[in-house]
Amino acid sequence: MPTRNRPERLGQTIEHLGRLTINTPAELVVADNASDEPVTLPEVLPNGITCRVVRLERNAGAAARNAAVDAACADAEWIVMLDDDSHPVERVEPFAATIERLDAQPDTVAAVMADIHLPALGCRESGGLPEVFVGCGVAIRRGAFVAAGGYDASFGYYVEEYDLAARFLSHGWSVAFEPAFCVEHHKISIGRDMDQILSRLVRNNGWVMQRYAPLPLRREMLREQRRRYRQIAEKERARAGYARGLVELRQTLHQQPRTPLLRATWDRFTGFGHVRAALNLAWRERPFASAAIVERGKNAWAVERALAEIVHEAGVSITDPDSAEVLVVGTLSPGPMLDALERWQRVGRRVVAPWRDAQPVDRRSARAA
Repeated sequence: MPTRNRPERLGQTIEHLGRLTINTPAELVVADNASDEPVTLPEVLPNGITCRVVRLERNAGAAARNAAVDAACADAEWIVMLDDDSHPVERVEPFAATIERLDAQPDTVAAVMADIHLPALGCRESGGLPEVFVGCGVAIRRGAFVAAGGYDASFGYYVEEYDLAARFLSHGWSVAFEPAFCVEHHKISIGRDMDQILSRLVRNNGWVMQRYAPLPLRREMLREQRRRYRQIAEKERARAGYARGLVELRQTLHQQPRTPLLRATWDRFTGFGHVRAALNLAWRERPFASAAIVERGKNAWAVERALAEIVHEAGVSITDPDSAEVLVVGTLSPGPMLDALERWQRVGRRVVAPWRDAQPVDRRSARAA
């Protein structure tokens, strides 16, 4: 985990880590992003996790994780990425059992996403896609991380996970989701510079589209990113940051290396392939005559496009949510998708998550048991 100038928050996180159930050798590697006061850690946590600090001379942002991986024990097959305000919780099973689930993953899986909760807000973490993880709660196979080159330092913070996930997919690996792998993220929104955040989001998302979108889709995807973050900038009153990010994007766009994904891989990366598969499965299991999209969010365009195929091929009509036979969750961000799925299921509606792996934790764990 990277950290900078947050000793109290880091100390609370380490206390949580020291209470996890561990029955295999494990170590905590903290990358100190040039904190004003160097980070100090105990040598060993109460549960036997050993600790070490990698002190960086400058703030490397998310790429500090690269230094931590380099310093980690060479025998470690899995690297659990956390932030200094996130930690696993044993909500479903002991963490030792989660480690066993990681070891049981096929060799083709490069990373396993956690089910990340925000306890202060009573909801799940936003961001990510069905095969794009969030950096505060993911286990990455060390060999895949090294082969893909780790995090690109030029991103700083924000969207760096999208870039790394795209490289995983381009190597032929996949990203999986394990609902029993639970993480709490004690994110604090107070004091966040939304102009700076929007500036990075616009620039960095544009870089990802430029690098990996197939040529016929590149311009369309760049427009979609600008549209999405313009709406967010309006909502967050961060127009200046959005405008600054656009300028930076225009200045740097053609400096980005073009390594476009194959179309089928791109569809997995954006989630379109996942929503198409989920809708087709829902139709085969129990055909429906009408549908409505609810709670639009990240990559809603992919949900709309996949549902349009069902409309064309099966004669399904699009109607309002009150009268629709089926509700389709309109976001491909796993956290909001799971939250929406649970809300609509509680009121007795038939709801389709646009990702076959998306299931509430209690149902998945009950089935496994």
